Amino acid sequence: MIAYLPQIWPAYVAYLVAVLSPGPAVFTIIGTAIAQGRKAGLITALGISLGSATWAISAAMGMAALLRHYALALEILKIAGGLYLLYLGWKAFRAASLKEEDLPSLVRSSDRSSRQLFLRGYAIHVTNPKAIFAWLAIISLGLPPGAPGTAIAVIIGGCLASGLLIFTGYAILFSTSQALRVYRAARRWIEGAMSAVYCFAGLKLLTSRL
Repeated sequence: MIAYLPQIWPAYVAYLVAVLSPGPAVFTIIGTAIAQGRKAGLITALGISLGSATWAISAAMGMAALLRHYALALEILKIAGGLYLLYLGWKAFRAASLKEEDLPSLVRSSDRSSRQLFLRGYAIHVTNPKAIFAWLAIISLGLPPGAPGTAIAVIIGGCLASGLLIFTGYAILFSTSQALRVYRAARRWIEGAMSAVYCFAGLKLLTSRL
């Protein structure tokens, strides 16, 4: 297992950047926590985490089949994943250059039941193309040919645990208006750092050998 750590840690880094990047899932947690409080934000975060787990398992199963039978498809997927990470880096760079008045506002939502909040979070993440392709890129980045099932489990388990902590952390932090003001004040620095890490992960994937 130790022999696969050099391939696994870039996958962790790529996943952390993907989770921390402001997107539909993050803004949903933030908006819900601000509008309805900490409990509603945490329930939404749990739904989003389950959506992430759904795509993680699906990507792992598909990647295992590709590794066994289709080397060319794996190479194409590796290139597509690297290009997608570079695309996310470009999006983060553009977001860092936006002025405050150009940012989308967070719309206050009406009260929803716990079931509605959970299903809404799950649906948003399951239908998010970023989540689908990010998991494919992450697994292809951290899963070399011949890797055992334990390596897949370590990648998925570690990423999902980290994602759950981050998503619930967003719900806790952004249940106060003060935290949101802090994020907006440091937004350009945060987005710039995310852009750099995305580009590094994308280049790492594109230049890696199967």
